[in-house]
Amino acid sequence: MRKIFSLLTVCAIAAVGLQGGAQVINSIGEENMKVERGLKPKPKTETPLLVDIDTETPYFQCIDSAQNYIYSHDWPMAEQWLLKAFKADPNNPGNSMVLSNIATLQRYQGKLADAVKNYTLALDMTPHAVTLLLNRAALYVEMDSVARAIDDYERVCELDMYDTEARYSLGVLAMEQGDTKRAEDLFNEIKRINPNSGLYHEGMALLNKRNGNHARAAELFTQVIKVKPSAQLLGHRADCYLTMKRLNDAEEDIRTALEMAPDDPYLYLLRAKLKKLRFQRDDMERDIDKAVALGLSREFIKESLGE
Repeated sequence: MRKIFSLLTVCAIAAVGLQGGAQVINSIGEENMKVERGLKPKPKTETPLLVDIDTETPYFQCIDSAQNYIYSHDWPMAEQWLLKAFKADPNNPGNSMVLSNIATLQRYQGKLADAVKNYTLALDMTPHAVTLLLNRAALYVEMDSVARAIDDYERVCELDMYDTEARYSLGVLAMEQGDTKRAEDLFNEIKRINPNSGLYHEGMALLNKRNGNHARAAELFTQVIKVKPSAQLLGHRADCYLTMKRLNDAEEDIRTALEMAPDDPYLYLLRAKLKKLRFQRDDMERDIDKAVALGLSREFIKESLGE
C-alpha cells in the first residue's frame, strides 16, 4: 500500500491548482502562490511570461524572444533565451524572476537537478518569495526529497498565515508518513482560514479514503467535483466506488476521467480493477498492458490488483 499511496501523492499535491507544471512567475510582485492539488506536489500552471518589454536593451530583447518560445511551448529555446538575458545583465533586479522561469522550463524538460539549483539561486535573491518556495517544495517531493519539501512548505506557512495550498500539501505529506492526526489538523486549519475551501474537502476526502471510510470519502470528493471536476478527483472517487462494489458508478467516473486525461496510467489501472471485479480477464489484461505502456510497472500493477 505504501507504493500505491506514493503514486497518488505525486498526483495530489500536484493537483492543487491548474493542471500542468511549475508556476511561471509573471512579475516580481506576484510572489504569493502555491503548488497543485492531488497526492504529491507538482508545480503549478503553464502561464506564459507576461512582462513589459523594453526592446531598447538586449536584456529585454532576450526575454521577448523567450516569451515567443514559451507561447509555442518550445521549452529548450525559451530556456536558452532566458539564460542569454541573465548573462546580458547579471545584476538586473528582475533576475530572480528570470532564474525562476529558467527553473520552471528545466522542470518541464525533466532537468530536475538544474531546476532545483536555479530555484535556489532565485530564492537567494528573494528569500521571501512564496511562489518560489512552493515550486521548489513541489519539485523536492517529485524528487523524493520530502524532508526538504516540508521545510519549504513550513516556511511558506510562516511567511503567509493564510496560505491554504502549503497547508494542504503538508497535510498530504503527513498522510504519506502515517501521521493522520497532523494531516487532519492541517486540513482543519485550512477550514478556519477559508470555510468554503475546496482544499479542505479534498484533503478530508483523501484522509477518509486513507482511513478506509470510502463512503464518506466519495461524498467529499463529490462536493469538490461539483465545483471543479478533474480526472484525478474522478479517479479517486471511482476507486472508492470500486471498494464499495458500486461498479456502474465507478465505470462512469473512469470513462469521464479518461475523456479528460486519456494518457493517465492510473485510470487504466482502475479500469483493470473494474474488469477484474466483473471477471473480464481479457479486458483486464489489455488495460494492464496500456498502463504499463504509459509508465507504470507491471509488478506495481499486479500488486495493486492483488494478482
